[in-house]
Amino acid sequence: MLLKNDIEQIARIVERENVLTGKEELYCYAEDSMNFCGLHVSPDAVIFVETIEQVQKVVRYANSKKIPVVSRGAGTNMVGACTCPKGGIVLNFSRMNKILELNTVDMTMTVQPGAVLGEIKHLAEEEGLFYPPDPSNYKVSTIGGSIAQSSGGAMGFKYGTTKDYILSLKVVLADGTLVKLGKGTIKDAAGYHLNQLIIGSEGTLAVVVEAELKLIPKPQSSRTILAYFNTLEAAAEGVNNIIKKKVFPAAIDFMDKNSICTVEKFYPSGLNLDKEAMLLVVIDGFESSMNFQQQEVFDALNSAGADFVEAAVTEEQKEAIWTARRASFAATAKLAPDVLSDDIIVPRSKISSMVRGCKDICDKYGLMVCMVGHLGDGNIHPQIALNLENEDEFKKYCSAKAEIYELANSLGGTISAEHGIGTEKIAYLTRTIDDEALKYMKKVKELFDPNNILNPDKIFKL
Repeated sequence: MLLKNDIEQIARIVERENVLTGKEELYCYAEDSMNFCGLHVSPDAVIFVETIEQVQKVVRYANSKKIPVVSRGAGTNMVGACTCPKGGIVLNFSRMNKILELNTVDMTMTVQPGAVLGEIKHLAEEEGLFYPPDPSNYKVSTIGGSIAQSSGGAMGFKYGTTKDYILSLKVVLADGTLVKLGKGTIKDAAGYHLNQLIIGSEGTLAVVVEAELKLIPKPQSSRTILAYFNTLEAAAEGVNNIIKKKVFPAAIDFMDKNSICTVEKFYPSGLNLDKEAMLLVVIDGFESSMNFQQQEVFDALNSAGADFVEAAVTEEQKEAIWTARRASFAATAKLAPDVLSDDIIVPRSKISSMVRGCKDICDKYGLMVCMVGHLGDGNIHPQIALNLENEDEFKKYCSAKAEIYELANSLGGTISAEHGIGTEKIAYLTRTIDDEALKYMKKVKELFDPNNILNPDKIFKL
């Protein structure tokens, strides 16, 4: 717990108006978008930082007093990764939100951690460039959070995830030291790639204060193809058929029947309610290749037994389809007081077994599940609607979740593809990674953060 003297010392660094300490002000920082963390512990103070020097001084002071420090962007992550189980300080980066430089020759962009992904993508595209990572909340989530979770999105199938677009990072270590990791070059074989170690570490190793991003040329054209199937297995076969034809879509997303019906109930979009699965396939590239790619995808989907296949060409048509897909979480949230979205991944060859098994498990426990995901890379998001205040229902959810994770592991997958571990999945981490690997992860944490002040009790407990 921060003492009055601690608050005074920190206020001298950032000015008193940039420090929140009121009970009501702190309460909203006890949670993130996970819906529940089982803790509801508020931080002792929220610090709005505006410069790297301020971050250094606050972290250095916190380290000297062994005060926990939690970095926070928009708070949109789904696993409790920016909650405060031990209280302490939240570093709010909403004022370090600038895009510092856009280099169109080197195709790089330098940004502060609070920069919003949607703005990064928009600015790049204005210059004919492209930043592909597109988590569903990209219009509000920040690059700092994206780096912390190594977030992905629909475009991950073709273009990769955040880890593939970070050239260099400036980070503040637990003792307040500022370090630059990596260079602004496409190739770098000089020593260990420590910047990659920071990506996905959920703020447990260092505080990211600046990032240099790799951009690529923006595809000249794109089309979204919509297809319906009578079985999940047929949809999975359609995806495999596309790959066999050597077509590489930018995205292959899906919605199951429950998700389709739920979206249509609350956000009418003209979706077909009678089919077991819907695929959204995005093709992109030169305009001259669009008709060829589209026909190859049509043939692949039809040969798998697609009941309906159609291409959306105009931006309005594309936006309508993707709005329906992205509305699935909000629609599921209307089915019960709470909704919990999970994140699992298996090899693409096992996707139909994972989806079917997940549905069977939820049916077994009487839970409503709406499934969406990125079928191209095997990433599934079961969205389970329930009442967390109903003890029996919550116990059933916990049992179902454990079985879903066990199924993912048995199919050669893992318990998190892009959401991270946070607090929510700590208990399951040992079931998905090697004991020796976990031992070395803990050694890395102890080396970077010997006093365990940086986002403690996330990913694993020391």
